[in-house]
Amino acid sequence: MPPRVSLITLGVIDLPRANKFYEALGLTASAASQDTVTFFQLGGGVALALFDRQSLADDAKVPNTPPGFSGITLAQNCASEAAVDTVMAHALSCGATLKKPAQKVFWGGYSGYFADPDGHLWEVAYNPFFPLDADGGLKLP
Repeated sequence: MPPRVSLITLGVIDLPRANKFYEALGLTASAASQDTVTFFQLGGGVALALFDRQSLADDAKVPNTPPGFSGITLAQNCASEAAVDTVMAHALSCGATLKKPAQKVFWGGYSGYFADPDGHLWEVAYNPFFPLDADGGLKLP
């Protein structure tokens, strides 16, 4: 079976604060959520989970290193540069921190970065080489 992503779990320091941020972005917590973990349904059969950072590190048996660049970003692709600007503005109005304003980038697209309240990086991008399907999902060539 080829690899696929079905669940993205973010370790967070303050679960209620993280829930509030992601709900302000427009996500709705699933009925499967519990006091210690929140689940949000994303498109394409993928879900986002928010879980206590220390508990997630303990479960994976790795040290809970200080927040910072982890070598991972989450990304939302948009159908236009204007849509990127709209998504970025909305995220900032919900409490995100601007890390890189949206701008033309070296690979021929347009993108910017924001961080959620726990420092998880999100790229918002328009990539003219990767069209989106009717549901907004990537259609790789």
